[in-house]
Parts: sequence; structure tokens; C-alpha cells
Amino acid sequence: MHAVRLHAFGPAENLVIEEVPDPVPGPGQVLIDVAAAGVHVVDTRLREGPVGGPFPDPVLPMVPGREVAGAVAAVGPGTDPAWTGRRVAVHLGPGSSGGYAERAVADAAALHALPDHVAADAAVAMVGTGRTAMAVLGLAGLGPGDTALVTAAAGGMGALFVQAARAAGAAVVGLAGGPEKTAVVRRLGADAAVDYRAADWTGEVAAALGGRAPTVLFDGVGGALGRAAFDLLGGGGRVLLHGYAPGSGPTAITTGDLVDRGLTATWAIGPHAIRRLGGLRELETRALAEAAAGRLAPLVTAFPLRCAADAHAALETRATTGKVVLVP
Repeated sequence: MHAVRLHAFGPAENLVIEEVPDPVPGPGQVLIDVAAAGVHVVDTRLREGPVGGPFPDPVLPMVPGREVAGAVAAVGPGTDPAWTGRRVAVHLGPGSSGGYAERAVADAAALHALPDHVAADAAVAMVGTGRTAMAVLGLAGLGPGDTALVTAAAGGMGALFVQAARAAGAAVVGLAGGPEKTAVVRRLGADAAVDYRAADWTGEVAAALGGRAPTVLFDGVGGALGRAAFDLLGGGGRVLLHGYAPGSGPTAITTGDLVDRGLTATWAIGPHAIRRLGGLRELETRALAEAAAGRLAPLVTAFPLRCAADAHAALETRATTGKVVLVP
């Protein structure tokens, strides 16, 4: 089979496609013919070199990728043979790898069976990025009285936040970089889409809201942009912090900021959120159910498997919309 391998830490071009032996499923495992594999910003950081934190350092050479969807080609010893031929999606695990390939091995216990109408790329988006979005939304408590401000609204999670906020009856302003991305945000149903590259984008947000202040901020950007978005929140508002762009750091907030304006701030990802909302598998199940019911439609940017280096470079330069996937 063909797989993308990393032999040395460094730039995106270090990802090369090679012919390697098919993996063999062990006890309790299955072999999947991969139809789509997810690319995550964490993959780019691990590719650059060991960074510490919650993810174990990769052992080289390695095949990146932790999210796949496809059909079960074979089962390992002791695995239910009924899985054979079924369409599935699976997160291989936070410290796992092997997704950037034509075939991948996964634990049968982690599989989610897919209905025929859910595309593989959408399933990959929801089993990874979607499960995180479900955790953030579960803590947000959106309702008809809310006005949501979504940073990176054309990204994988941001696009889901826009749709979910509209479905909850909230007003939504989405921030995105450039006219193409703001057009995407409008198509998602946002009441307004603002280009954060504009000199007076905060003024444009205020104008779009007609004097109202956002009650909820979904901040996955951090840095100066995240702080400027935070400053737009009205009294009693809440901010859901769920990440930050490479090099920017989390949005800087003090307890004085919160006390003075009666705000609440939540780091809305991580073990505490996962436990409160039923665990990772429950979040994956919810995310896939939302896609199957048509309530949430993930945005996807697809690259051929052989172009994994291009996918990483595009993700790092914010040249993509939605979830980035590789298609063998």
C-alpha cells in the first residue's frame, strides 16, 4: 500500500509518500480501507519536532494521522467478523498514528458504524474536530437570547459553531480572513461575516450588531485578535476558549477583566470538559449523529494522499476552509 511517512522532523516537505507493507490487525482490531483521513493542526506541530504537552513524542519514521473513515477490509483474531465490509469512522487515539495511508489498523471497540448517506470526509471531520466542537457547544449553553461571535468561523470548528448557534436561535457574527472565507461564513447562515484583516474590523462587528454586544465568544485564535474579540463582549457575557493559532498564544485575560464586567471564561477543551459531557466516545457519537441527521454539515478541504505536504502547508498558512482531509 501507499502511505505518507515522516523520516525527519521539520517542514511540510519532509512528508513523503512511499510504498510500505499493509498493516496487520491484531486481536480485537480491524483493517480499514481508508477513504478519508483527517489532518489536524496537532499533526503539523508534531511534524516540526517534539513539542511536549499531552501528546507523546513521535518515534520516527512514522505515518501521521489519527482519524480515518472507510470500509473494514479484514478483522484480527477474536474480532467480530460482522464488521467485515462495514463503513466505519474511527479516531485512532490521541497518541496514535497511521491514518495517512491507504490502509489503517484500528481497535474494533473504537469504531462507529456509518450510514450510507454520510460521506467519509464528513465522518472524519465529525469524529475528530466534531467531537471537540460538541464539547465546546455542550458548555456554551446557547439559546435564542444569545448573540455569538465566532473567531475562525470558516475553520473546521468555527463552521460548526455558526451552524449550531443559528439552530439554537442565536444571532451570529463570524470572523474570517479574506473575502472568500467571509462568503463561506455567510453561506453557513451567519447574520454577518466580518474580515478580521480589515483595519476596523471591530467597528464592523459593532455596526453589524446595531449596538448590541455579543453575549458569547467562541475563541480558537488567541493572541491580539482573540483579545480584541474578547473586548467586544457585553457585561455578563461568556467566552469559550478552545485553542489558539501557532505563535499567538492563548488570549490574555485577567481576573480583573472578568470581575469588572461580570464575565465568565472557560477553557472548553481537555479532560474536564470531556468528563462532564460523557467522555470522548459519547462526544464522537453525538457529532456523527448531528451529521447523519443533517443538523450539522462540516466544511471540508480535500487533498490527495500524495499531497499531504501541500495539505500541511495550506493548513499552516490558513489557506483552507473547514476540516482538511486526505483522500487516497
